[in-house]
Amino acid sequence: MVDMKEKIYTCPIDFTIDLISGKWSMWILWVLQDGPLRFGEIRKKVPNITEKMLIQQLKKFENCNIISRKAYNQIPPKVEYSLTENGKSLKPIMTSIRKWGEEHLHIQHNSQKKCE
Repeated sequence: MVDMKEKIYTCPIDFTIDLISGKWSMWILWVLQDGPLRFGEIRKKVPNITEKMLIQQLKKFENCNIISRKAYNQIPPKVEYSLTENGKSLKPIMTSIRKWGEEHLHIQHNSQKKCE
């Protein structure tokens, strides 16, 4: 995982790719776009992610001001994660990627090749 605070970016494409690349990043951002979720809810909606990886990704996004973490002062503890305004601005990118995939997935199926 890239430590976004330690790297100095001069290229906006490099920054964006580092931010949203990775097996789980887009999944997490996608499920949070409909509103706040608790840790367990995110884990249920993101198939096969480990607890450790989810924690790492959430911390990365929180450090980059993409998501916010709200802890409620109650017992048992309750924490919710939601997209910040900065995170919500990624929605058009995610929607475009999904649309492109929907439009081109048939090509992959027709050619009988697996996505690598």
